[in-house]
Amino acid sequence: MKFLEYLQASFKRKKARRITKSYPPIIDTFDLEGIGKVEFANWSNPLVESFQLNSKMIAFFGQFIKPGDLAIDIGANIGDTTVPIALCAGSNGLTLGFDPNPYVYKILEANAALNKDKTNIQPIPFAISTKEESYYFVSSEASFGNGGISTTKESKHGKFVYPNKIKGVNLKKFLEENYTEWLPKISFIKIDTEGFDKEILKSISDLISTFKPVIIAESFGNSTNDEKMELYQIIENLGYDIYYFEDFEIKCIPKKLENKKDMLQWKNTINIYAVPKKNDG
Repeated sequence: MKFLEYLQASFKRKKARRITKSYPPIIDTFDLEGIGKVEFANWSNPLVESFQLNSKMIAFFGQFIKPGDLAIDIGANIGDTTVPIALCAGSNGLTLGFDPNPYVYKILEANAALNKDKTNIQPIPFAISTKEESYYFVSSEASFGNGGISTTKESKHGKFVYPNKIKGVNLKKFLEENYTEWLPKISFIKIDTEGFDKEILKSISDLISTFKPVIIAESFGNSTNDEKMELYQIIENLGYDIYYFEDFEIKCIPKKLENKKDMLQWKNTINIYAVPKKNDG
């Protein structure tokens, strides 16, 4: 029986890699200590592992986000970080989840519709770019479980191209036009954009300098050494201390990165977080 189940699962994965189709959300319920029951929309895509929400992850984000804050998740995917972030900001706060992938965005929308008594999530189907323009979304899988934006259909992200172009917006301009009253409450920005993180940081440097939110970014494994060091330098120049951490968990022990060459200790993709230097207020 187990062998048959394995064959069936293997066939579903192969199909998902080659044939494009929409996979609906599956609603799971988690009973979390100190929070109560929280629903989460997982994605039934056979290539995507089911996400398990837990209190340790929420406590991790709770170090940086308090109820009533504005928090931003760029590259939100299905909401596996958006929901924990939103549980920290609460229903009186605001969590913006940006993702340009049309397939995962449907699941992000489903998550935004859940837990209205505990969260206030606004999903936004745009890419964050240096200026307002349109992009192709390209994936290595037919089910679009991964991928990124590209100015052309030929892309390092893969060969599967979404037929309609994706809108890209400048985050600073977008927030000033749509969420002006929330800007003084911004406490946290998470960026996960397949190596485009440093360009986004450049585009919102004025915003960061003014409001000093905590920043979580990704040092992409396929980036060059110069690009990894540039990511560090951009953040440090904005007046931040930078830390490596293994996972979104309260018990993880962060490691301070003292200079840009410390970014080269890891060949794979890593997460870093940055907090304003104490002498910068």
